[in-house]
Formats: sequence, structure tokens, C-alpha cells
Amino acid sequence: MSGSRSVGFSAGDHRDRMRRAARAAGDAGLDGLLVAPGPDLVWLTGYAPPPTERLTLLVLAPDRDPVLVVPALEAPDAAKSTAAPALTLADWTDGQDPYALTAAHLPGGHRFGVSDNAWAMHLLALQRTLPGTSCTALTEALPMLRAVKDPAELELMAAAGAAADAAFEEIRRVPFAGRRETEVGADLAALLRRFGHSQVDFTIVASGPNGANPHHEVGDRVIERGDMVVLDFGGLKDGYGSDTSRTVHVGEPTDEERHVHDVVRAAQEAGFRAVRPGAACQDVDRAARAVIADAGYAEYFIHRTGHGIGVTTHEPPYMIEGEELPLVPGMCFSVEPGVYLPGRFGVRIEDIVTVTEDGGRRLNTTTREMVVVE
Repeated sequence: MSGSRSVGFSAGDHRDRMRRAARAAGDAGLDGLLVAPGPDLVWLTGYAPPPTERLTLLVLAPDRDPVLVVPALEAPDAAKSTAAPALTLADWTDGQDPYALTAAHLPGGHRFGVSDNAWAMHLLALQRTLPGTSCTALTEALPMLRAVKDPAELELMAAAGAAADAAFEEIRRVPFAGRRETEVGADLAALLRRFGHSQVDFTIVASGPNGANPHHEVGDRVIERGDMVVLDFGGLKDGYGSDTSRTVHVGEPTDEERHVHDVVRAAQEAGFRAVRPGAACQDVDRAARAVIADAGYAEYFIHRTGHGIGVTTHEPPYMIEGEELPLVPGMCFSVEPGVYLPGRFGVRIEDIVTVTEDGGRRLNTTTREMVVVE
């Protein structure tokens, strides 16, 4: 995530986000939030410092001005961040104790939400400085912090989805047979960049039996005629994520392969149709999973139906059994059921979906029918 910056947001936008986060912390019974470099810091401030052993930490608390503790050598860059006018910068130099400095800016109390990617060495040092401090992961304490996108964010999400769709429309026209997965994966990465992605997070090209591994990515296997090939790819465009999956076939598929693809397509449609305000996240999973179970493939659907997406490609909410968090307009997440037959092939179909006032809207619009490639 280092180096990624939110695009098109003002100091006022970031000020509002920090205020909302601080209020949400208070409502959750926390004394404040401690935000380390990573996606939460980018979303809140627009600042993306390099990940180093030197402590950088944003301190947010209800009814207090936000403070960014930052190494002195990085303070000039922090001062240029979009949110800088709304921040108090507290810089420290090598040889000083950054944890004592941070403690001096913490509100009273000892209950804090901490961004999930905070380094353990920093968290443990703070706890030594302030004995009795208790910390909760930010996604556990405030799972909705980044989940609901505003209209400007939704535009960026839609643009990222359209760019990924454009990459698929191009990749389906390149030769597959006789080429290694790595070669097709390189083509995919190049296409994502051509269509505006600044960061490519993954290009899964899983051919034949490799398709039965949901996270196979790419390997040296030579793709053959008769292979089913799972394509799953995405990254960041203008600071917001894309993630889509389509399963293609090299040459004409068998009746069984078409059948499994049809089952997954019907499951993906059922999951999408379950999206509506007030429904629980688990309802999306249940709808998709029921179709696959009814077709006799329940044991071959081995992952959750979806995950949230925004300034990272995986974030809350999660479409999984047991997650009762209600869907809210503006949430964005994947709907991606799959069937994986060990040693043979796999099928996955994935769209990013956003919750609307009366249902859901797909941010990926390429065909979900079987695509035959050469």
C-alpha cells in the first residue's frame, strides 16, 4: 500500500473523515484511535509514508485535534499531505523517544483502536510506556470505518472496475494455447497498467488442474487446448481497487465443464440478487452457496462468497456465514462463488457490487457467459 495516494479529495474531505472516525471511536467506547502507515492512514489523511522502523502514528480522539507523530526527516513530506492543514505535526528525531512523545498526545483513558497493520514493535513499546493500555484491532472495533463509500469514491471504484473490464476484453483475444501462465499473467498486468492502474496486486492465471487452487496465481505450466482457465486480477487505479474473475476455456468445453460454469454463473447471479439494504452480509453468501449445494457441489465451494474493497483490494465487510452486519448503500464488495474440482479444473466468476438504495449495482459488466479463447 505504500506509495498509493487517494486522488481528488480535498483537505476538507480528509478533515471530515478524521472527525467521523474520532466520533465513531467514542461511540464504540474507545478513548481514541492510533493509525499507522497503511490504507487507513491514506484514507484518513492522503499521506502514504514509506514503511520503516521509525514510528509514524496518527492520533485521533473525540473533541481533540488530530495529531500526526512523524520522524523529523519525513516531516516535510507529511506537511505536504492533503490533510496537513487539519493536522498537528509532532516530529521527533533519532535518539528521542517517540513513544513518550506519542503518549504526551494521547487523550485520557487506556482503550484504543489500532490500525490492523501497525507494527508489533511499536504497539508493544507504547504499552510499555503506558501500562494498562488495551488495544483493539480497528476492523474489529470499527468495521464500517471505510466500508461505505461516498459518491466521489463510488466514481473511482466504478472507473477502476471499468479499467479491469477493458483489460479482460483485451486478454480474451490473445493466444492462450501453447503459452505459459506467466506469459498470460504478464499480459494481464500490462493491460491493467495500460488502462490506468498504478498498482497491480494480483494476476491469477490458473489453467487446467491449477484452477482447482483458488489462489494459484501464475506458474510455468503451459496452457493446453481443452483447459479451463481461471483469470482473477486487480489492483489500484487512482487509489481505489479493482478485482474481477472470469473463467475462460481454451477451445470448446465439454458438457460437464459447461454445466459447472453454468452452476457458478447461477450462484453468482443469486448472490448478486440477494444484495439489498438491510440484508445481512451472510445472506449474500447463503444465496450463492445454496445454488452450488443444490447442484451437488457444496464440498467444492471452499471460500467465502465475497470481501469488501476500497483503498485496498481486501477489507471489511465479508460475505460469509455468521457475518450479520447489515448491508448499507455505498458498501462495495465482491460476489465471487466458485467450484474447484481437485486435479481437474476450477470455475470462479466475480464482480464488484455496490449496494444501492433499492438493491445492488455491478461495477463489472463483462459477460459472465462461457468465453472460448484460442
